[in-house]
Amino acid sequence: MECHIISIGNELLIGDTVNTNASWLGQRLTESGVDVTQVHTIRDELNTMKSVLQTALQQADLVITTGGLGPTHDDITKKAIAELLGCELVVDQDILSFIKNIFEKRGIPFSKSNYHQAEVPECCEVLFNTQGTAPGLWYNGEQAALGVLPGVPFEMKHLTNNKLLPKINSISGDRRYRFSHYLTTAGIGESTLSDEVIGDLSSLLNDNVEVAYLPSPQGARIRVSGYGRSQDKINERLNPVLDHIRDKAGTFIIGEGKDCSLSAEVGKVLQNQKLTMAAAESCTGGYIANAVTDIPGSSDYFVGSVTAYANAVKIKELGVSKEVIETNGAVSKEVALKMAKGAAQELNADIGISTTGIAGPGGGSKEKPVGTIWIGFWAQNQHFALQALFTNKRLINKERSAAVALETIRRSILDISEMPYGLKKHSA
Repeated sequence: MECHIISIGNELLIGDTVNTNASWLGQRLTESGVDVTQVHTIRDELNTMKSVLQTALQQADLVITTGGLGPTHDDITKKAIAELLGCELVVDQDILSFIKNIFEKRGIPFSKSNYHQAEVPECCEVLFNTQGTAPGLWYNGEQAALGVLPGVPFEMKHLTNNKLLPKINSISGDRRYRFSHYLTTAGIGESTLSDEVIGDLSSLLNDNVEVAYLPSPQGARIRVSGYGRSQDKINERLNPVLDHIRDKAGTFIIGEGKDCSLSAEVGKVLQNQKLTMAAAESCTGGYIANAVTDIPGSSDYFVGSVTAYANAVKIKELGVSKEVIETNGAVSKEVALKMAKGAAQELNADIGISTTGIAGPGGGSKEKPVGTIWIGFWAQNQHFALQALFTNKRLINKERSAAVALETIRRSILDISEMPYGLKKHSA
């Protein structure tokens, strides 16, 4: 079943709102065996909407729209559909009563614009929306079906799961499903992973199996996708590829599954070994602490952090001597090591991790260019520092430094000798 998604709204085109609806719908429909082949984003203009809708209904088996169902003057999706399908807009009394009841409970006056939300094309079936005031619509035509959803993400998701997918299931026959398995890596670049570590996969791939590398600051995610009429058949096709990747990538793989994250995996390793960690952050400005505390239960292993941006804070809170900073500079192996040790000792943690660097875009020198980062690691049995040279992009440097710091903790606890990105250990 071929499907086109049409996202409606000027705010999407000019960048005021990120179109997360299309992404979510694409994933959800694909999981349900619907083949999404096109996604369109169009403005709130009647003739444009009618033209794009008409073309989509001629080309696809299923068309799904999001947006344009609100109470304001630019919400004209229902008007466009009614004109295109040749039917009238009529007031649905059940929807009208539902909306009035909501306004009454909230003590808000009911206006004429809200009255229009109860109007629906007479030729469409209403998909009742219990999460808001904009109803969804369903039209099952001779050539194609049309699903109409509100643009508010949580309302759109609710109607998709509870109303739209059952409608789609009722009109579709035998379907070809797509299933994806994700492997998350850390501390290795996308090109190195694909070209040098995993290598050529062409002999394992065909029209039913595909592999994609998805870069991120922590490393790369590998998505292995398969097509088939059943889950068992898809697994049968994916397993040889997955086994090959696991064998080649080895310890670069930190976990599997769509929701795998570096901070969660570091947390698991710390918990398994009954260890605690603390952070001393300069150039990352709290990125490590933020990533770690995003994970529920992180208080079991994360003691705390010091954002030591100024040298005075490094000296006062972490015990870094003024002489060490003056002799070596704040961005140095010596300072990174002292910061990591100070974090562990001052916060009473088993492991201290630190970052100090020149995030950019200015502040660099010939000896220490922008992107120079030192990461310190301190534990009772080992202490070392890593030096990295990243980009001149401030945000990227902060994210990547935090990721390397976390991956350094994971590899050190698991006794993996190779450090992230092949960085060399510098001892005290």
